[in-house]
Formats: sequence, C-alpha cells, structure tokens
Amino acid sequence: MFSHDARTELYQRFERPVPAWFSEAKLGIFIHWGAYSVPAWAEPIGELGTIERSTWMKHNPYAEWYYNTIRIEGSPAAEHHREVHGDAPYDDFLDAWKAEDFDPDDWASLFARAGARYVVPTTKHHDGICLWDAPGTPRNTVARGPQRDLVGDIAAATRRAGMRFGTYYSGGLDWDVADFGPITSDIGHELRPQDEGYTAYANAHVRDLVERYAPDVLWGDINWPDAGKPDGPLSFARVLDEYYAAVPEGVVNDRFGETHWDFRTSEYQQGRDLESGAWENCRGIGYSFGYNRVEGHEHHLTGPQAVKHLLDVVARGGNLLLDVGPTASGQIPELQRRCLEGLADWMAVNGAAVHGTTTVDDSVARPSGHQGHDDDGSGATWVRWTRSGDVLHAVVDATGEVGLQLSAEAVDLGAARLLDGTPVTAREDGSGAVVVDVPEPAAQHGPAVVTFPLGARA
Repeated sequence: MFSHDARTELYQRFERPVPAWFSEAKLGIFIHWGAYSVPAWAEPIGELGTIERSTWMKHNPYAEWYYNTIRIEGSPAAEHHREVHGDAPYDDFLDAWKAEDFDPDDWASLFARAGARYVVPTTKHHDGICLWDAPGTPRNTVARGPQRDLVGDIAAATRRAGMRFGTYYSGGLDWDVADFGPITSDIGHELRPQDEGYTAYANAHVRDLVERYAPDVLWGDINWPDAGKPDGPLSFARVLDEYYAAVPEGVVNDRFGETHWDFRTSEYQQGRDLESGAWENCRGIGYSFGYNRVEGHEHHLTGPQAVKHLLDVVARGGNLLLDVGPTASGQIPELQRRCLEGLADWMAVNGAAVHGTTTVDDSVARPSGHQGHDDDGSGATWVRWTRSGDVLHAVVDATGEVGLQLSAEAVDLGAARLLDGTPVTAREDGSGAVVVDVPEPAAQHGPAVVTFPLGARA
C-alpha cells in the first residue's frame, strides 16, 4: 500500500489556477440518461441531505439507482419491479431503450436559453452501461438499445450551441464488471472494485473519452479504484497528465477520491455549506437525477424556484449543475422543460446578475431570508447579492417597499435600476441601510434584480 503523503506528492503537480471560463460560467446542465430511464421508477421521498442514511438506500429516490434498489429485499422498488416487470433482467431495459425521439440540437437550444454555459452527460453510470462505443464492453448504446453514440451526439450539439462539454464517468462503481451485491447503507471500500483489471478498464474508458471528445470537464463519481492511485503504469495521475495536455483549460471534480481536483462538489442539500475555492452544487429539477415517472408537480422546482436556488449558489461563489433526466425516448419531461423555460425567461433579462459575477463583501451588503427555495417560516424577504465590476446586483424575491442590508454610502442610490432599465426608487432609511420600491417585473416570473453603481468606498 502507499502512504497519504506519497499520494499527495504524486498529485501536487496538478495544482493550477481554475480556468476563468469555469468560474464565470455559473450554470451547467447535468444529464442522467440510461437504461434506468425505461422503468423510470423511484420513491420520491425527498432531497439528499434531508433523509436519514438508514432510510435512503431501501427507499432511494434516485431512479438511476434502480438496478441497486430492486435487489434490496423488501424494498418498494423490488416489489414494483416484480409486479410491473416480472423480475425481468436489468439488461432487458437496455435493449428496450431506443431514444427514438432524441433531438440533441433541441436539448442544446433549451439548455443555452436557460443560461447554461456547459453540459455534462453521464457516459457510464453505476450500472456499467456506456453511452458511446466504449472499449472493452459490448454493453454500450452503439451495439445495443439506441444503437447510437449518444455522447458524441450530445457533445456535437452542445458545442454547436456555443457551450462547453463535459463527461460524467462512474469510476467507483460498476455493477456489471464488479458486482458485490446491493448497497444497503454506506458505500464502503469493500463494495467498490479496487483491482488492477478494473482499474485498467476504467483508465481506458477515460482515455477514450478524452481522445474522442476532449471534454472541458472530467466529472468523476464514487471515488477511483485504489490500484490506480499510487504511481505506476495504472496511475490515474498518468491519465490526468494526458488529459491536461489534450485540454489545457479542462477541469476535474473532487470525486475521483484522494487524487486531484480543481473544484469541490455538493449534492442537493448535502454539503451545501461550501463557500471557499471553486465549487459546484449539483441537483435534479425533481428529487431524482434520472427520469422518475412517479414524481409530480410537488416534487419539482418551478422556474422561479430554480432561479432562487441558482442565485443562492452563485452569491456564495459557486456554480450550479442542474440536472435533467430525459425519458427513454429522448424527450425532456414536461415538468423539467417547464422549469428550464422559466429559467430561460428570467435569464434573458437578468443573466448579467449571474454570468461572470463575483461575491459581495459583507461590509457592503448581506443576504437575508432562507437558504435555497423552501420557506423557513421566518418571514424575511429573500435577497441575494452579486457583483459585476462596479455594479452591485440585489436579487429580491418581493415587490413594493423592501429593506436591504446595504451600506447606503457604498452605492449611488439615485441610479438604482432594474436590469431591464426600469428606474427604482431607493432611499436611506436613517440607520445606514436602504429601502427600495421594487416594481413588478414586466415579463419574466421570478425575483427582481435591482442594480446599483458602486461608489468609491466599495
């Protein structure tokens, strides 16, 4: 075995500034699409980070975990699978998955309108099925099911629409290559493949993805096999050397284990306290990443709720990777599309408060209201702040007179405007804070954005 210090020294050479494009992007789109999109079933019990771990696996709300959940004795998913699919082998779903309505340019157009600057589809999830003609496995979408290079189709459409392209790859789990039985609680070391054979297989996949698609983001998940962590022929460090040589402005997330990362990640409500360095929060529009036909309106973000979640992340210095789970035929489900269209309407007017912004010092202005989109019952007006150069943006989920925790001396109150140019009345309230009269937005639904030119003190 190797020491932590040796591993750290091996990967220190990858310490580098995070490319500006990633820091300025603020919004990406995640795509979870696979054989699991055929049954498209999970219990919508809540968001990760709000459910006890002892409950989570047996009642997993992630439809993309269907292959695991149906093998947990006594789980509702196992009962559903027995009743609806007659305990059919999981690979029957791969052959039933046809993607007959898949229009990658329609997807890309929607994502770009919603303000996304990068797109990251799953290329291999934990079920081991690859969405391109991956080396070493016939369980891929070119040989079976859709009989298409889905990764290549999404990559080409994404770049035609002017966005950057990334690849998700599950290196830590592969239930086809190395199945240790269903995961019922924590994903321990003993439930993940660690051997040299699997490491060589996974390394070859990532190398092939880099060679074919030159992804701007390498998004790993559930760690990396230990045989690939020390120096040597199977070292993941060698894979990263090749990646950065091919894509100098590429970025790598933190889920390849104790190897290297350019940015940290959180998921739904789990780990939402990230605020330093480069980081990203990922979540679905509903409770699941993969399409779940059981979910209804009550489980999905609306457009305005997605805006507020995005701004809560951006105001704290992060990016949001917002997920869509297409149907097996390749359609974006109506509730997900409705959310993205609402986000697009808002971003068309207010995108300047998101893209390329920086955080705001607490001495200038402070946020108020609850975190995320769920009301905490405090009654506080939801406000988040971003900054573009010498312009301060107050994103306010209210109309009429609103008190802002803003230093009146830091801004030009007489020049307050909405981003569509509508003048806003702003005055000091006598205590050094500011009161603004927020007009009703003319077109888009969602929070208003009041802008202030910053003064010399800011």
